[in-house]
Amino acid sequence: MVKKKRGKNFGKIKGFSIQFLPFSEIRNLDSTGRIKKVLNIVLGNNILILQGRLKPEEETRLIEDTMAMIGHVKNFKGIELAVISGNNGAQTNLFGKIRQNLANALVRGDLGAVTIIGPATIVKEIKKNPKKIELFLNR
Repeated sequence: MVKKKRGKNFGKIKGFSIQFLPFSEIRNLDSTGRIKKVLNIVLGNNILILQGRLKPEEETRLIEDTMAMIGHVKNFKGIELAVISGNNGAQTNLFGKIRQNLANALVRGDLGAVTIIGPATIVKEIKKNPKKIELFLNR
């Protein structure tokens, strides 16, 4: 009897999980606190699904911080980040845009969006279009 061997890539991705973070858990944190919380989750080999989105300056700082960590944190190769907005420009009139911006300002975040952040060692690419999100993983 001949034993079949499993493929070379079988089991290369080890120990990752997907974690959902409601915006309410980071709402009261300052920018530094939000970035630290996100980084702690991603550095734990987790793909983060964040309700809402970070402010543009927080996204920029998150990317800058992760770039600075490459080469200094063992086995860390950066992050992949994608923001999917639920409204997709649905509010076209001036009143609708003002109402949406006011609502976002009151809750201090765009809750009509979803942010996906994952370590580059696990997430190869995130593709998005209006009908679906494709999350490609490394083998």
